Amino acid sequence: MSQRARSSRTTRIRRAALAGVAAVTAAGLLTACSYGSQAATSSSDNSSASSAASGPALSASTVHIGYFANLTHATPLIGIQDGKFQQALGGTKIATQIFNAGPSEIEALNSGAIDIAWIGPSPAINGYVKSHGAALKIISGATSGGAELVVNPATIKTLADLKGKKIATPQAGNTQDVALLNYLAGKGYKEDPKTGAGDVSVIRTDNSLTPAAYAAGQIDGAWVPEPTASKLVSEGARILLDEKTLWPNNQFVSTNVIVSQTFLAAHPDVVKAVLKASVDTNAWIQANPAQARTDANAALKALTGKALSTKVLDAAWSELTVTDDPLAASLQAEAQHAVTAGFIKQPDLTGIYDLTPLNQVLTAEGKPTVSAAGLGAQ
Repeated sequence: MSQRARSSRTTRIRRAALAGVAAVTAAGLLTACSYGSQAATSSSDNSSASSAASGPALSASTVHIGYFANLTHATPLIGIQDGKFQQALGGTKIATQIFNAGPSEIEALNSGAIDIAWIGPSPAINGYVKSHGAALKIISGATSGGAELVVNPATIKTLADLKGKKIATPQAGNTQDVALLNYLAGKGYKEDPKTGAGDVSVIRTDNSLTPAAYAAGQIDGAWVPEPTASKLVSEGARILLDEKTLWPNNQFVSTNVIVSQTFLAAHPDVVKAVLKASVDTNAWIQANPAQARTDANAALKALTGKALSTKVLDAAWSELTVTDDPLAASLQAEAQHAVTAGFIKQPDLTGIYDLTPLNQVLTAEGKPTVSAAGLGAQ
Protein backbone atom coordinates (compact mmCIF):
# COMPACT_ATOMS: atom_id res chain seq x y z
CA MET A 1 0.00 0.00 0.00
CA SER A 2 1.35 3.44 -0.91
CA GLN A 3 2.07 5.98 1.80
CA ARG A 4 -0.62 8.28 0.37
CA ALA A 5 -3.20 5.51 0.39
CA ARG A 6 -2.25 4.50 3.89
CA SER A 7 -2.53 8.09 5.09
CA SER A 8 -5.99 8.37 3.55
CA ARG A 9 -7.09 5.12 5.14
CA THR A 10 -5.73 6.18 8.55
CA THR A 11 -7.65 9.46 8.32
CA ARG A 12 -10.88 7.60 7.52
CA ILE A 13 -10.27 5.22 10.44
CA ARG A 14 -9.70 8.08 12.86
CA ARG A 15 -12.78 9.98 11.67
CA ALA A 16 -14.89 6.86 12.00
CA ALA A 17 -13.50 6.21 15.46
CA LEU A 18 -14.25 9.73 16.60
CA ALA A 19 -17.76 9.45 15.16
CA GLY A 20 -18.25 6.43 17.38
CA VAL A 21 -17.75 8.28 20.65
CA ALA A 22 -20.46 7.10 23.01
CA ALA A 23 -22.62 9.25 25.23
CA VAL A 24 -20.81 11.25 27.85
CA THR A 25 -22.59 11.85 31.13
CA ALA A 26 -23.11 15.28 32.61
CA ALA A 27 -20.01 14.64 34.65
CA GLY A 28 -18.00 14.17 31.50
CA LEU A 29 -17.36 10.49 32.14
CA LEU A 30 -16.46 8.42 29.11
CA THR A 31 -17.96 4.95 29.16
CA ALA A 32 -16.68 2.05 27.08
CA CYS A 33 -18.56 -1.20 26.93
CA SER A 34 -16.48 -4.25 26.16
CA TYR A 35 -13.10 -5.84 26.71
CA GLY A 36 -11.00 -5.39 23.60
CA SER A 37 -13.83 -3.89 21.57
CA GLN A 38 -14.30 -0.18 21.90
CA ALA A 39 -17.66 1.42 21.36
CA ALA A 40 -16.35 4.70 22.72
CA THR A 41 -12.92 5.46 21.39
CA SER A 42 -10.50 7.43 23.49
CA SER A 43 -7.69 7.86 21.04
CA SER A 44 -6.42 11.30 20.26
CA ASP A 45 -6.75 12.57 16.71
CA ASN A 46 -3.58 14.62 16.94
CA SER A 47 -1.22 12.21 15.24
CA SER A 48 1.97 13.79 14.04
CA ALA A 49 4.81 12.84 11.77
CA SER A 50 8.44 13.63 12.40
CA SER A 51 9.98 16.21 10.12
CA ALA A 52 13.52 15.62 11.39
CA ALA A 53 14.15 12.32 9.61
CA SER A 54 17.52 12.33 7.91
CA GLY A 55 19.63 9.82 6.05
CA PRO A 56 18.46 6.79 4.10
CA ALA A 57 15.09 5.35 5.07
CA LEU A 58 14.84 1.76 6.26
CA SER A 59 12.43 -0.67 4.59
CA ALA A 60 9.41 1.46 5.57
CA SER A 61 9.23 5.18 4.81
CA THR A 62 7.17 5.79 7.97
CA VAL A 63 6.51 3.85 11.18
CA HIS A 64 3.27 4.62 13.01
CA ILE A 65 3.69 4.46 16.79
CA GLY A 66 0.97 4.56 19.45
CA TYR A 67 1.37 5.34 23.15
CA PHE A 68 -0.33 7.14 26.05
CA ALA A 69 0.28 10.50 27.69
CA ASN A 70 1.06 8.59 30.91
CA LEU A 71 4.33 8.37 32.79
CA THR A 72 4.02 4.59 32.52
CA HIS A 73 4.85 5.22 28.85
CA ALA A 74 7.95 7.19 29.74
CA THR A 75 10.10 5.51 27.08
CA PRO A 76 8.28 6.89 24.01
CA LEU A 77 7.36 10.10 25.84
CA ILE A 78 11.04 10.90 26.31
CA GLY A 79 12.64 9.09 23.40
CA ILE A 80 10.35 10.52 20.73
CA GLN A 81 10.30 14.03 22.18
CA ASP A 82 14.10 14.11 22.56
CA GLY A 83 14.82 12.65 19.13
CA LYS A 84 16.39 9.37 20.26
CA PHE A 85 13.89 7.32 18.26
CA GLN A 86 14.34 9.41 15.13
CA GLN A 87 18.10 9.07 15.40
CA ALA A 88 17.81 5.26 15.45
CA LEU A 89 15.39 5.26 12.49
CA GLY A 90 17.44 7.54 10.26
CA GLY A 91 15.39 8.51 7.20
CA THR A 92 12.32 6.54 8.26
CA LYS A 93 9.78 9.03 9.62
CA ILE A 94 7.81 8.58 12.83
CA ALA A 95 4.07 9.22 12.97
CA THR A 96 2.53 9.13 16.42
CA GLN A 97 -0.96 8.72 17.82
CA ILE A 98 -1.91 9.20 21.47
CA PHE A 99 -4.45 6.96 23.23
CA ASN A 100 -6.20 6.92 26.60
CA ALA A 101 -6.31 3.16 27.06
CA GLY A 102 -5.31 -0.11 25.44
CA PRO A 103 -8.46 -1.52 23.79
CA SER A 104 -8.73 1.42 21.39
CA GLU A 105 -5.02 1.10 20.65
CA ILE A 106 -5.50 -2.58 19.76
CA GLU A 107 -8.24 -1.58 17.34
CA ALA A 108 -5.87 0.88 15.70
CA LEU A 109 -3.17 -1.80 15.44
CA ASN A 110 -5.61 -4.27 13.93
CA SER A 111 -6.82 -1.72 11.38
CA GLY A 112 -3.29 -0.78 10.30
CA ALA A 113 -3.51 2.77 11.66
CA ILE A 114 -0.48 2.07 13.87
CA ASP A 115 2.34 -0.46 13.59
CA ILE A 116 4.02 -0.51 17.01
CA ALA A 117 2.52 0.42 20.37
CA TRP A 118 3.29 0.84 24.04
CA ILE A 119 0.41 -0.83 25.86
CA GLY A 120 -0.68 -2.55 29.05
CA PRO A 121 -0.69 -6.35 29.29
CA SER A 122 -4.45 -6.96 29.46
CA PRO A 123 -5.35 -5.44 26.04
CA ALA A 124 -2.28 -7.12 24.54
CA ILE A 125 -3.43 -10.49 25.87
CA ASN A 126 -6.95 -9.95 24.60
CA GLY A 127 -5.77 -8.76 21.20
CA TYR A 128 -3.64 -11.86 20.84
CA VAL A 129 -6.33 -14.26 22.02
CA LYS A 130 -9.18 -12.75 19.99
CA SER A 131 -7.09 -12.95 16.82
CA HIS A 132 -6.13 -16.58 17.56
CA GLY A 133 -2.50 -15.53 17.81
CA ALA A 134 -2.37 -13.72 14.47
CA ALA A 135 -2.57 -10.02 15.33
CA LEU A 136 0.45 -9.07 17.39
CA LYS A 137 3.61 -10.00 19.23
CA ILE A 138 4.97 -8.59 22.47
CA ILE A 139 8.53 -7.58 21.62
CA SER A 140 9.79 -5.80 24.73
CA GLY A 141 9.04 -4.63 28.22
CA ALA A 142 8.79 -0.96 29.09
CA THR A 143 7.55 -0.28 32.62
CA SER A 144 6.88 -2.04 35.90
CA GLY A 145 4.59 -0.55 38.55
CA GLY A 146 2.97 2.86 38.43
CA ALA A 147 -0.68 2.00 39.19
CA GLU A 148 -2.60 2.60 42.41
CA LEU A 149 -6.09 2.55 43.88
CA VAL A 150 -6.60 6.04 45.26
CA VAL A 151 -9.73 7.03 47.18
CA ASN A 152 -11.55 9.81 48.95
CA PRO A 153 -10.57 9.35 52.62
CA ALA A 154 -13.88 10.86 53.71
CA THR A 155 -15.92 8.06 52.13
CA ILE A 156 -13.45 5.15 52.00
CA LYS A 157 -11.23 4.48 54.98
CA THR A 158 -10.48 0.78 54.45
CA LEU A 159 -10.78 -1.76 51.65
CA ALA A 160 -13.95 -3.01 53.33
CA ASP A 161 -15.58 0.34 52.53
CA LEU A 162 -15.52 -0.16 48.75
CA LYS A 163 -18.99 -1.71 48.57
CA GLY A 164 -21.54 0.71 47.18
CA LYS A 165 -18.88 3.17 46.04
CA LYS A 166 -18.00 4.47 42.57
CA ILE A 167 -14.46 3.67 41.40
CA ALA A 168 -13.07 4.87 38.08
CA THR A 169 -10.80 3.01 35.66
CA PRO A 170 -9.49 4.29 32.29
CA GLN A 171 -11.52 1.98 30.03
CA ALA A 172 -13.39 -1.31 30.03
CA GLY A 173 -10.83 -4.09 29.67
CA ASN A 174 -7.76 -1.96 30.06
CA THR A 175 -5.02 -3.12 32.43
CA GLN A 176 -6.20 -1.15 35.48
CA ASP A 177 -9.83 -2.08 34.83
CA VAL A 178 -8.93 -5.77 34.82
CA ALA A 179 -6.79 -5.34 37.94
CA LEU A 180 -9.68 -3.72 39.82
CA LEU A 181 -12.28 -6.27 38.74
CA ASN A 182 -9.95 -9.15 39.58
CA TYR A 183 -9.29 -7.63 43.00
CA LEU A 184 -13.00 -7.12 43.67
CA ALA A 185 -13.77 -10.69 42.60
CA GLY A 186 -11.17 -11.92 45.06
CA LYS A 187 -12.98 -10.04 47.83
CA GLY A 188 -16.30 -11.66 46.90
CA TYR A 189 -17.88 -8.67 45.19
CA LYS A 190 -20.17 -9.35 42.21
CA GLU A 191 -19.48 -7.24 39.15
CA ASP A 192 -20.63 -7.10 35.50
CA PRO A 193 -17.44 -6.63 33.45
CA LYS A 194 -19.34 -5.17 30.50
CA THR A 195 -21.37 -2.51 32.25
CA GLY A 196 -19.29 -1.99 35.38
CA ALA A 197 -22.42 -2.38 37.53
CA GLY A 198 -22.29 -4.39 40.74
CA ASP A 199 -21.46 -4.23 44.41
CA VAL A 200 -18.91 -1.59 43.42
CA SER A 201 -19.81 0.72 40.53
CA VAL A 202 -16.89 0.71 38.08
CA ILE A 203 -16.97 3.95 36.09
CA ARG A 204 -14.92 3.86 32.89
CA THR A 205 -13.43 7.33 32.57
CA ASP A 206 -10.81 8.98 30.38
CA ASN A 207 -7.73 9.62 32.53
CA SER A 208 -7.83 13.30 31.64
CA LEU A 209 -11.38 13.58 33.06
CA THR A 210 -10.86 11.58 36.26
CA PRO A 211 -9.51 14.42 38.44
CA ALA A 212 -12.49 16.64 37.56
CA ALA A 213 -14.91 13.79 38.27
CA TYR A 214 -13.24 13.25 41.65
CA ALA A 215 -13.32 16.96 42.48
CA ALA A 216 -17.04 17.04 41.63
CA GLY A 217 -17.70 14.16 44.00
CA GLN A 218 -18.98 11.92 41.24
CA ILE A 219 -16.49 9.15 41.95
CA ASP A 220 -15.15 7.93 45.27
CA GLY A 221 -11.80 6.82 43.91
CA ALA A 222 -9.93 5.38 40.95
CA TRP A 223 -7.59 2.53 40.01
CA VAL A 224 -5.39 4.40 37.57
CA PRO A 225 -1.86 4.70 36.18
CA GLU A 226 0.57 7.49 36.84
CA PRO A 227 0.44 10.45 36.78
CA THR A 228 -3.36 10.35 37.23
CA ALA A 229 -3.06 8.63 40.62
CA SER A 230 -0.67 11.26 41.95
CA LYS A 231 -2.84 14.07 40.55
CA LEU A 232 -5.73 12.72 42.62
CA VAL A 233 -3.54 12.48 45.71
CA SER A 234 -2.54 16.11 45.24
CA GLU A 235 -6.25 16.97 45.35
CA GLY A 236 -6.86 15.23 48.66
CA ALA A 237 -7.20 11.57 47.73
CA ARG A 238 -5.00 8.98 49.40
CA ILE A 239 -3.45 5.76 48.17
CA LEU A 240 -5.49 2.87 49.53
CA LEU A 241 -3.64 0.17 47.60
CA ASP A 242 -0.44 0.24 45.56
CA GLU A 243 -0.84 -2.49 42.96
CA LYS A 244 2.79 -3.55 43.15
CA THR A 245 2.22 -4.81 46.70
CA LEU A 246 0.02 -7.54 45.20
CA TRP A 247 2.92 -8.97 43.17
CA PRO A 248 6.02 -11.04 44.02
CA ASN A 249 9.05 -8.80 44.54
CA ASN A 250 6.77 -5.80 43.86
CA GLN A 251 7.25 -6.37 40.12
CA PHE A 252 4.59 -6.68 37.46
CA VAL A 253 4.41 -5.62 33.85
CA SER A 254 2.42 -2.43 33.45
CA THR A 255 3.57 -1.53 29.93
CA ASN A 256 4.86 -3.69 27.07
CA VAL A 257 5.81 -2.97 23.48
CA ILE A 258 3.76 -4.76 20.83
CA VAL A 259 3.98 -4.90 17.05
CA SER A 260 1.63 -5.92 14.29
CA GLN A 261 2.76 -9.30 13.01
CA THR A 262 2.25 -8.04 9.47
CA PHE A 263 4.58 -5.11 10.10
CA LEU A 264 7.13 -7.29 11.88
CA ALA A 265 7.29 -9.68 8.93
CA ALA A 266 7.55 -6.89 6.36
CA HIS A 267 9.88 -4.50 8.20
CA PRO A 268 12.09 -6.31 10.74
CA ASP A 269 14.80 -3.68 10.36
CA VAL A 270 12.40 -0.92 11.40
CA VAL A 271 11.22 -2.95 14.39
CA LYS A 272 14.80 -3.58 15.46
CA ALA A 273 15.61 0.15 15.13
CA VAL A 274 12.63 1.05 17.34
CA LEU A 275 13.78 -1.51 19.90
CA LYS A 276 17.31 -0.08 19.86
CA ALA A 277 15.83 3.36 20.49
CA SER A 278 13.75 1.92 23.34
CA VAL A 279 16.75 0.20 24.95
CA ASP A 280 18.94 3.28 24.61
CA THR A 281 16.20 5.55 25.98
CA ASN A 282 15.63 3.29 28.98
CA ALA A 283 19.35 3.23 29.70
CA TRP A 284 19.43 7.03 29.52
CA ILE A 285 16.42 7.32 31.85
CA GLN A 286 18.07 5.04 34.39
CA ALA A 287 21.33 7.01 34.21
CA ASN A 288 19.67 10.45 34.29
CA PRO A 289 16.54 10.19 36.47
CA ALA A 290 16.26 13.91 37.27
CA GLN A 291 16.59 15.04 33.67
CA ALA A 292 14.30 12.18 32.59
CA ARG A 293 11.55 13.49 34.87
CA THR A 294 11.97 16.94 33.38
CA ASP A 295 11.90 15.64 29.81
CA ALA A 296 8.87 13.43 30.47
CA ASN A 297 7.04 16.45 31.88
CA ALA A 298 7.94 18.52 28.84
CA ALA A 299 6.54 15.78 26.62
CA LEU A 300 3.32 15.65 28.65
CA LYS A 301 2.95 19.41 28.32
CA ALA A 302 3.44 19.18 24.55
CA LEU A 303 0.78 16.46 24.30
CA THR A 304 -1.77 17.68 26.83
CA GLY A 305 -1.11 21.40 27.03
CA LYS A 306 -0.26 21.30 30.72
CA ALA A 307 2.81 20.23 32.67
CA LEU A 308 2.62 18.38 35.99
CA SER A 309 3.44 20.17 39.21
CA THR A 310 6.77 19.22 40.76
CA LYS A 311 4.94 17.53 43.65
CA VAL A 312 2.83 15.36 41.35
CA LEU A 313 5.71 14.61 39.01
CA ASP A 314 8.07 13.48 41.78
CA ALA A 315 5.41 11.32 43.45
CA ALA A 316 4.35 9.68 40.21
CA TRP A 317 7.89 9.06 38.98
CA SER A 318 8.82 7.28 42.21
CA GLU A 319 6.09 4.69 41.62
CA LEU A 320 7.42 3.24 38.37
CA THR A 321 10.50 1.56 36.94
CA VAL A 322 11.49 1.49 33.27
CA THR A 323 12.73 -1.89 32.07
CA ASP A 324 13.54 -3.72 28.85
CA ASP A 325 12.43 -6.96 30.50
CA PRO A 326 8.77 -7.76 29.70
CA LEU A 327 8.53 -9.66 32.98
CA ALA A 328 6.97 -12.50 31.04
CA ALA A 329 6.43 -14.63 34.13
CA SER A 330 3.82 -12.12 35.33
CA LEU A 331 1.87 -12.17 32.06
CA GLN A 332 0.17 -15.50 32.73
CA ALA A 333 -1.07 -14.11 36.04
CA GLU A 334 -2.37 -11.01 34.24
CA ALA A 335 -4.26 -13.32 31.87
CA GLN A 336 -5.75 -15.20 34.81
CA HIS A 337 -6.93 -11.88 36.22
CA ALA A 338 -8.85 -11.23 33.00
CA VAL A 339 -10.40 -14.69 33.30
CA THR A 340 -11.40 -14.06 36.90
CA ALA A 341 -12.81 -10.67 35.99
CA GLY A 342 -15.01 -12.35 33.37
CA PHE A 343 -13.54 -10.80 30.24
CA ILE A 344 -12.04 -13.87 28.57
CA LYS A 345 -11.92 -17.64 28.82
CA GLN A 346 -8.74 -19.39 29.83
CA PRO A 347 -6.26 -18.33 27.11
CA ASP A 348 -3.35 -20.10 25.45
CA LEU A 349 -0.57 -17.51 25.33
CA THR A 350 1.99 -19.75 23.65
CA GLY A 351 3.76 -17.65 21.03
CA ILE A 352 2.64 -14.25 22.28
CA TYR A 353 6.27 -13.10 22.64
CA ASP A 354 8.95 -12.62 20.03
CA LEU A 355 11.91 -11.30 21.98
CA THR A 356 14.47 -12.30 19.36
CA PRO A 357 14.98 -8.76 17.96
CA LEU A 358 15.21 -7.29 21.47
CA ASN A 359 17.75 -9.86 22.61
CA GLN A 360 19.82 -9.17 19.50
CA VAL A 361 19.88 -5.48 20.43
CA LEU A 362 20.69 -6.26 24.07
CA THR A 363 23.51 -8.64 23.09
CA ALA A 364 25.00 -6.09 20.69
CA GLU A 365 25.07 -3.55 23.53
CA GLY A 366 26.58 -5.98 26.04
CA LYS A 367 23.42 -6.21 28.14
CA PRO A 368 21.79 -9.37 29.59
CA THR A 369 19.11 -10.99 27.46
CA VAL A 370 15.53 -11.40 28.71
CA SER A 371 13.21 -14.41 28.92
CA ALA A 372 9.88 -15.17 27.29
CA ALA A 373 9.09 -17.62 30.13
CA GLY A 374 8.23 -20.33 27.62
CA LEU A 375 5.63 -18.16 25.87
CA GLY A 376 7.48 -17.43 22.65
CA ALA A 377 10.76 -16.90 20.84
CA GLN A 378 13.70 -15.33 22.61
